[in-house]
Order: sequence, then C-alpha cells, then structure tokens
Amino acid sequence: MTKDGLEKSKAAFERAKKSIPGGVNSPVRAFGAVGGTPPFIAKGKGARITDVDGNEYIDYVGSWGPLILGHAHPQVVEAIREAAEDGSSFGAPTERETLLAEEVKDAFPSMALVRMVSSGTEAVMSAVRLARAYTGRDKIVKFDGCYHGHGDYLLVQAGSGLATAGVASSPGVPERTARDTISLPFNDADAAADCLKAQGDRVAAVIVEPVAGNMGVVPPEPGFLEALRDLTTTHGAVLIFDEVITGFRIARGGAQERYGVTPDLTTLGKIIGGGLPVGCYGGRGDIMKGIAPVGSVYQAGTLSGNPVTMAAGLATLTELKRDGFYDALETTAASLEAGIVAAAKDADAEITTNRVGSMMTFFARGGTVRNYVDAKASDAERFAKFHAGMLTRGVYLAPSQFEATFVSAAHTEADVAATVAAAAAVFKEIAAAG
Repeated sequence: MTKDGLEKSKAAFERAKKSIPGGVNSPVRAFGAVGGTPPFIAKGKGARITDVDGNEYIDYVGSWGPLILGHAHPQVVEAIREAAEDGSSFGAPTERETLLAEEVKDAFPSMALVRMVSSGTEAVMSAVRLARAYTGRDKIVKFDGCYHGHGDYLLVQAGSGLATAGVASSPGVPERTARDTISLPFNDADAAADCLKAQGDRVAAVIVEPVAGNMGVVPPEPGFLEALRDLTTTHGAVLIFDEVITGFRIARGGAQERYGVTPDLTTLGKIIGGGLPVGCYGGRGDIMKGIAPVGSVYQAGTLSGNPVTMAAGLATLTELKRDGFYDALETTAASLEAGIVAAAKDADAEITTNRVGSMMTFFARGGTVRNYVDAKASDAERFAKFHAGMLTRGVYLAPSQFEATFVSAAHTEADVAATVAAAAAVFKEIAAAG
C-alpha cells in the first residue's frame, strides 16, 4: 500500500455513509465480516484494480464473477463506446437483443427461448413465477446456502451476505410468503426425495445453484443433480438451474454442460453483459411460451435488452469462443489453487479448498465442505486475518468467507506467483501471532 494507506478511502466511506445506508449499495462491500475500511476503487485494467489512494491490487473478485476477461477489456470497451454513441436506451426492440439471445441459445441448448432482463434477481423472480403458472402450484424447493437474489420467497437459508450477517432470512419477508418455500440441505438427494414424495403435488419448482457459489464454492456430489432431474420429472415440477454465477464461467455452457444434466429453465446474469447490469432466463419452449406477449404470465422491463449491455455481452461472449479459452483459464485457476494449498501446508495452516473451473473458495477450516453446515463451521476470525493480510500485500479477495474467488483470463503466471507468495507470508504471520 501507499504510505498513506487508505486515508482517502476512509474519507470516501464516511462521506458515503451520509447519503447511502452503511455507505455501500450492496451489504458485503462494507467489509463487515472482515473488518477494516473497504478500499474505494478508482479504476481497473486487466487483472488489477487501483483505489482512490493509489494502491494497486491483484483482483480476484472481478465484480463478483462477470469480468472473466478482466477489467476494461479493449473489445468490450470499444463495443460499449460504439453502442453508446448510437443511443443508450430505446425501450424498443433492437437487433443486438436477438444476437445475444442466439449466442446464449448456442451455448445452452436447453434454452429454446430466452427473455432478457436487467439482473439475476429479476431473472429468478420471473422464472419462478413462470414455473408456478405452468404447474398451477405454489411451493418452491431450494437448498440451504444457495442464494437466488433478494426476492421475498427465496430469502430463506440464503447464504452469502445473509450468512455473513448471521441472518437466516430477512425481516420484511411475510411469514405467509416464506411458508411456500422449502429449504433442504445441499447435496442431500435423499432429503429432496423425501420432500417431493410428501409434497410433490404442491411443488411448482426446484431451484438450485448447480455449483453453489454463495456459501463459498461447493460442487454437487456425483448423482445429486441427476437425482433432482429425475425427481422433478417424476413429480411434474420444474427444475430451475440458477447459473447466474456458473453460466459461461465454469464452461461455456455452464454447469449443465460440465455435469451433463439438463434443467427445464435456466437463469443467467453477470457474464452475458460483460460486466454491465443484465440477466436472462430461458428454457423449454412449452414453458417459455407462457410469458407475455405470447402467454398470459406478465413480466416486463423498460431497460430489458438495453443496447449498451447487449453490445458488451456480445463482445464478451465472442472472446469466450476462442480456441483454448477455458483450458487456459482452468490451468491458471489450478495453479493458484495448488500454490495456496502448498503455502498453507508449509505454514501448517488448516484450510479446505473447493474449486470448480475458475471459481474457488479457501475455507478456514479442515475437512470436507459439502453443504451450508460445513461452510458455516469455518473460522471467520481466521479468515478475516487472512483477508486483511492479503489486502495489505496487494491482493483483493472477496470480503466474506462465503463468497468465491474468481480467476480471469487476464491473470498471468506472475499474478499467481505474487498471490501465492503473499498467501505464504500471511499464513506464517497468522501462525506466529498464535
């Protein structure tokens, strides 16, 4: 860090608190789980970001996943510039919407029809409403620690920021709304089977992060996703994969490509807009034709299919089709994982690493992490010390034990080496402090 540390960020944070609740527009950004002052970011380029004090960091947040190409990628910036010069918003159809929908369909064959929206939360809310209308049922099954946005009926055992705050569900959610949501242990196919056997005729949809990313990264155990597919088919419920994080991230076709399991509906976000606000949902044609104006299920949005966002998304998805893109990303992520694990072992620091593709979490605990209960057993205080030590050494990690570390195509071997060296120093520092 600079000799002044985070003085300008501290001043910016105090000023923000006077106009914005908690000084931030999304709770985890406040650093409540790790302590200290959140750096206020001034700019980013490639794999690095710079704060208002001039401190530079190797960034593993990447705007919480969408910046798979890194910050300010030249092709994405140029696409945004060209689109903005043509007009930022029309509230009318544009060809770019169709082009991006075609790219999504090409990568996700399960998505016969696609509807663009402006956020992952909006995509999930719309998909669930559609599933309820399609089945004529009300109940939703989700899994502990999986976060599907801040819609009322899904803020139950929702992980991520709620886990950080120690809140199982949010005040303001009516009890009658939460009553229609059933939350089960992640990776427990037997619990899902028992639930659907007992209440299957009332369940509209089973929604899951096929790779959990909001209790930290937790992969599905062999057979878990397959069991959900079989159970929903048997009981006439809609299977929804929330791939807002995993879509285009762990494979071009997301988790459904990586694991070979096909859902009825899919929600996407983040990457398909190249870092701009976006989401989409899509799936089987017979279900999607229930959406207005073809069907009677209402959903609308003035900025849905925003031309600037569509342009950024097209530029991003074009880059992801380059030969060897995901192989190179996998190599970089595996190198980072191996380096951190070795550094921890050398310092006799107890950690558990879960990684799927270019997203991973270093849990401050030993043993296996296969569900929300396991994740919550992590040592939050030790993680906070690790986070602070890494930040001081110029490595920007998500300020929560319950989030993912994201590797981008912009991260180099030198970035990985510097990160591992920083981690080695931090592990030893924590050990020395007792």
